[in-house]
Amino acid sequence: MAEIQLGNLLIYYKEIINGYYLFHIFIGVDMIKEIKIGGFGGQGVILSGVIIGKAATLFDKKNSVQTQSYGPEARGGASKTEILISDEEIRYPKAQNPDILIIMSHEALLKYHADLKEEGILIIDPDLVHLDVISDFISEHKIDVYEANVTKIATEEIGMKIVANIVMVGVVTKITKLISVDAAKKAIIDSVPKGSENKNISAFESGYNLF
Repeated sequence: MAEIQLGNLLIYYKEIINGYYLFHIFIGVDMIKEIKIGGFGGQGVILSGVIIGKAATLFDKKNSVQTQSYGPEARGGASKTEILISDEEIRYPKAQNPDILIIMSHEALLKYHADLKEEGILIIDPDLVHLDVISDFISEHKIDVYEANVTKIATEEIGMKIVANIVMVGVVTKITKLISVDAAKKAIIDSVPKGSENKNISAFESGYNLF
């Protein structure tokens, strides 16, 4: 699907048959930020998207839409979530060209990197991703890359590999500033299993303090 931006109008279009085109037109697109998070089942990718969306909507009082998809297996298959955040009404729930792409597996990098917006932000876990395979794309599209060893931090600092996703939420909060620290912490406490709140908040703070 191709796109044209005219001021605060963003028009997506594609030819569907014999010269007939399908159009999606968005007003005030500068106010909408798109996030895509990709990884594999078992990493908590979906939960991280739920937390970011909940922080934006319930606690920062913004508009947000969160969608998700799984691969053929619940654990180990591909996993993806998209979050749109805006001060204005969101009329279309899917990310077209994400402003921020967060990658927690090499498969997700290969699958989703080309979706990233020109001069977008790419956040990766370098222990799980080989970035050299898209070095040309990064240069050509002026991508701003952040490397965050979230799995290593979760394992070695927190003592729970499973909270790598929460470490990544801290990283995203610090880098993008799309949600507030207070909202993120409230959303984490509201979303994680009872009894694990302190560990998860520690994981968030480790990610937030990484940059």
